[in-house]
Amino acid sequence: MTLTVAPAAALARTRAAETERARKLSPGLADSLTTAGFARHFVPKPWGGDAGSFTEAAEAAAELGEACAATAWCAALYAAHARLAAHLPEQGRRDLWERTPDVRIAASVVPPAGTAEEARRPRAAGPAGDTADGWWLEGTWHHASGVDHAHWILLASRTGGAADRTVRLFAVPLEACEVSDTWHTLGLRGTGSNTVRLERTFVPAHRTCTLADLGRVEHGRDRCHSVPYQMVAGAQFLAPALGAARQALRDWRELTAGRVRPDGSRAADAPAQRDAGARASAEIHAAGLLLQHALRRADLGEITPLAVAENARDFAFAAELIATAADRLVRAAGLRAQATDCPLQRRWRDIRAAAGHAALDFEAAGTLYAQAGTTVSEAAR
Repeated sequence: MTLTVAPAAALARTRAAETERARKLSPGLADSLTTAGFARHFVPKPWGGDAGSFTEAAEAAAELGEACAATAWCAALYAAHARLAAHLPEQGRRDLWERTPDVRIAASVVPPAGTAEEARRPRAAGPAGDTADGWWLEGTWHHASGVDHAHWILLASRTGGAADRTVRLFAVPLEACEVSDTWHTLGLRGTGSNTVRLERTFVPAHRTCTLADLGRVEHGRDRCHSVPYQMVAGAQFLAPALGAARQALRDWRELTAGRVRPDGSRAADAPAQRDAGARASAEIHAAGLLLQHALRRADLGEITPLAVAENARDFAFAAELIATAADRLVRAAGLRAQATDCPLQRRWRDIRAAAGHAALDFEAAGTLYAQAGTTVSEAAR
């Protein structure tokens, strides 16, 4: 099965304003993302998933982002979180996908929160005194996008002592959690990135893995499950924003076409307007090329520390390009772009919110790239 975006995009476009007002997706819109194939895209094939490519996932999210960035954001994350869950032990994967691969998974992974206490408890069945390894997990986690329509959630918490501190991910059924409506933001309002609270709950060991597990290259697995998470993490946040930027350029052209300057001339004929449109279109196109090239590396290229760093660099720089383009278009559009019902200002807010995500921070990406480059230089001596 491949991703089929058009029906979900059509629905997302008609409900964009409603999604923003509600500050979360509607149930029908969330279901359309499952029907489109996002939830199963990275699910391992033994469990009925597609184990699909990074390129297809990002292209689909960008297409959906042209209709509604918030919807695309949730779609991209439902896909990406299944890829994270694929690193669980086999029984954990069975718990998630034995009945169907169409399971929506939310997550709150960065930063780690809550407390996790290693535990043993009696098994539900078996010899007297037999125990099941696991963890007692409790706490509060923020910014879990799409959580209202998820079936499971991945929660990250630190474990171990000062000498062996580890970040561990826990897969928890959403029904065990309390979701609080806390998502009140300027951009990406429709993502429903709400707060999750969990009372002291036992999580069996087979529903956990470490953050380090996500960075290991495991040979013999499908390509999408053998790529370090840092090599692709930025794509899931960049792609929806890229789609929004492409649509923002169309919105700007439509606004500009109808504007008349005080002297009666067309605003679109002004040199400043032509310059703004040309520069913004080039920035958006360049961002798309950077994303495309980075995803080709992830899907087909050799996996090296330098390749990982190059991808992080390219995702972060592409985010800067589209944020600059969005700023440029809003300034050039004039007062009409400030109207609350103007699609351009909504897309500008969504792009700015997406570009501000930690996974797209250029300073961090630049540091990673510099370190990888130094390692390569030293190895070549």
